[in-house]
Amino acid sequence: MNPFKKDKKQLSIFVTAGYPELNSLKPQLLQLQELGVDFAEVGIPFSDPMADGPVIHETSTVALQNGMKLELLLQQLEEARSEINIPLVLMGYLNPVLQFGLDSFLSRCQKLAIASLILPDLSLELYEAKYKASFEQYGVPVTFLITPQTPDERVQRIAKACANSFVYLVGQNSITGQGYSINDTLTARYSQLKTLCRDTPLFIGFGIDSREKKEKAFESVDGAIVGTAYLKAVKNGVEKEFVRGLL
Repeated sequence: MNPFKKDKKQLSIFVTAGYPELNSLKPQLLQLQELGVDFAEVGIPFSDPMADGPVIHETSTVALQNGMKLELLLQQLEEARSEINIPLVLMGYLNPVLQFGLDSFLSRCQKLAIASLILPDLSLELYEAKYKASFEQYGVPVTFLITPQTPDERVQRIAKACANSFVYLVGQNSITGQGYSINDTLTARYSQLKTLCRDTPLFIGFGIDSREKKEKAFESVDGAIVGTAYLKAVKNGVEKEFVRGLL
């Protein structure tokens, strides 16, 4: 059963594990759950996050300086999992996962009931040729990114690969946190993409920073993911108020 298929529009929040403090992850996830967020996306800190803008890059740098490592992140999730009922998504990059050991990592994800794994530098082709069997062996769903410019045939292939999770629509720009605006042309394209994804949920991210933008996105897709704006609120100590303002 796909945990992202619901009769309501969904809101997800992205957190960087180990930011602002090494042990911030568990209280952040518990707070998001209490506030009513539908699922949480946990970022694995990486020194060169190609899909992320300066804010998320900065949080990754701080988290790494704090001592966050992939093993510690998994341990923190294992400790917190019994109290976390919302789906958890992990987002990271392929190299640290391969260094950790793909089978070991996927086994831990399976035990944690990770709802999906996002690796922006893992192409659909490489996944299908080299890693799909391992993901399926451990029952860890995968999520791929698309843009409004992604060809229709490729969108359909990606949606099929993401049948047990969701497709992540990069709203406008190629890196996170660069703002978000929408016009009639984009709205029409988002609706087309949703149709192409068929039964696979389509969530939009990258630049959603207000309730107004979230609601506008909800007109075309199944949900929204908020990252940069939330992390800015964390930095300013107003994350609870910010999330309440989104809901």
